[in-house]
Amino acid sequence: MKRSILLTLCIFLASCSSEIAPRNTGVYMLLDTSGTYAEELVKAEQIIRFTLSRLDASDAFAVARIDTGSFSERDIIAKASFDDRPSAINRQKRVFATQVSEFVESANPAPYTDITGGLLQAVEFLNEKGTGSKTILIFSDLKEDLEEGYVRDIDVPLDGFRVIALNVTKLRSDNMDPREYLDRLNAWQGRVEKTGGQWRVINDLDGLEGLL
Repeated sequence: MKRSILLTLCIFLASCSSEIAPRNTGVYMLLDTSGTYAEELVKAEQIIRFTLSRLDASDAFAVARIDTGSFSERDIIAKASFDDRPSAINRQKRVFATQVSEFVESANPAPYTDITGGLLQAVEFLNEKGTGSKTILIFSDLKEDLEEGYVRDIDVPLDGFRVIALNVTKLRSDNMDPREYLDRLNAWQGRVEKTGGQWRVINDLDGLEGLL
């Protein structure tokens, strides 16, 4: 009888442990390099260093450029799944920061801006890592400009994701007609929330404190 109770208890505890959700953090940051926005990359590097300082053992981080066709791993500038040893984590962060710095120094403006493709790549990366929280940072003016032939009229599966738009600068046309800026923000918010994602815009970068 006791053996039967113990066996039942073991099975129950095993099933409970398998249902415990992971608590690690996954962050994927997209960098807009189109036109004059490429000049903003110095700010992006500061955000990346801040994010690195907030991540710890078993967390995952990747930074990718938004290019003509961004649904591709070739646009990933740096990525890491952090070790559980402090010395190894520090080494990984130094390498990561160096790779980003080298990119910022040599980045060329992209002719097109495939934000949707970048989001799809971010979702694929973070789902593969299986992190407890999934955050996508978009450093962009949110003006998507696709090369002819690219199809991006698709829903991005963002249930369980936080999407945070950073440093959404206003275009010259926005100054002439502010409705363009507001419509752009509302359109992206609608796309993110339509598939279950959480949306937020942070233009004062001090607002990142406490989010990661």
